[in-house]
Amino acid sequence: MGYSAAMRARLADIAQQAEVSEATVSRVLNGRPGVSAETRQAVLTALDVLGYERPARLRKRSAGLVGLVVPELENPIFPAFAQTIESALAQSGYTPVLCTQTPGGVTEDEYVEMLLDRQVSGIVFVSGLHADTAADHDRYRKLIARPLPIVLVNGYVQGIEAPFVSCDDRMAGELAVAHLVALGHRRIGLITGPDRFSPVQRKVGGYRSAMRRLVGLTDSELDELTALTLFGVEGGEAAAARLLDRGATGLVCGSDLMALGAIRAARQRGRSVPGEVSVVGYDDSPLIAFTDPPLTTLRQPVASMAVAAVRALVDEINGHAAPHSEYVFRPELVVRGSTAIAPGPAAPPLATNPPSAVPA
Repeated sequence: MGYSAAMRARLADIAQQAEVSEATVSRVLNGRPGVSAETRQAVLTALDVLGYERPARLRKRSAGLVGLVVPELENPIFPAFAQTIESALAQSGYTPVLCTQTPGGVTEDEYVEMLLDRQVSGIVFVSGLHADTAADHDRYRKLIARPLPIVLVNGYVQGIEAPFVSCDDRMAGELAVAHLVALGHRRIGLITGPDRFSPVQRKVGGYRSAMRRLVGLTDSELDELTALTLFGVEGGEAAAARLLDRGATGLVCGSDLMALGAIRAARQRGRSVPGEVSVVGYDDSPLIAFTDPPLTTLRQPVASMAVAAVRALVDEINGHAAPHSEYVFRPELVVRGSTAIAPGPAAPPLATNPPSAVPA
């Protein structure tokens, strides 16, 4: 067949990496029968891991390129989405082309031009300009008119004939408030990003609805407890400082990074978390279970959302139009160490059924 003498000398390395015999490696490389699909895949993976080129006939032929446009990777939820979407694309035979935006760097539109030049089969947009209500959404209509299959993750625009995949941000706001109310908190603040983003508007709506229903606060009281700021640790810290000064004992945050900023603000004021201030994040991004304290948060079902997005895109590429509507996924309340019973005299219990929570 034709693998080189150098490769032959490395059979032992490949066998050791794949935890099989050298004879098995030889059978796989020569395309002989008698090897299970699982063992064959283990040998091919060992080849890839050790940096050897696969023999030509064992190389997977790509079904085509698919663009994946994501925001900056500083928030660990975006690498998590990128990784799971890339994996799902690869399993469908497509080669992902990752386009990461950075402040002052290549814009979404510039990336799209590059992807069109490479003749991609489709594009997945994660938290892109489709989430920004102030942006011109005709850019997506033009892509669809080409026609180019697209799928839009976390951000919804009415009137765009494409599949959307979102986490239920309204429910996330409601679940976070219900959790804190069940712990006796009444002065519960909301910290999230700029109001022009549709996921932010939904989260604000869920928060305000739950606060009116469960605590009975007025709109003006809720305005005082809402702080819209820049996403990120610094934005969360600055907003939390304002809300803590207004007497908030519970803070619902629009991202895990904002929640870490809120914890920092509380500590700078000499307040313990969760003894005096409870903080809820959003995303359950990687490593967030290992913060100090481990963060109570609303988990986005990233794997399920990624699979749905890729399935919808592949269906579009294959000419089986996916429903041009929004697939909405339920977030999961994950209770860890950053929330506790409210300080001070216990408030009278409310006649509510707190949502079921997932223990960490």
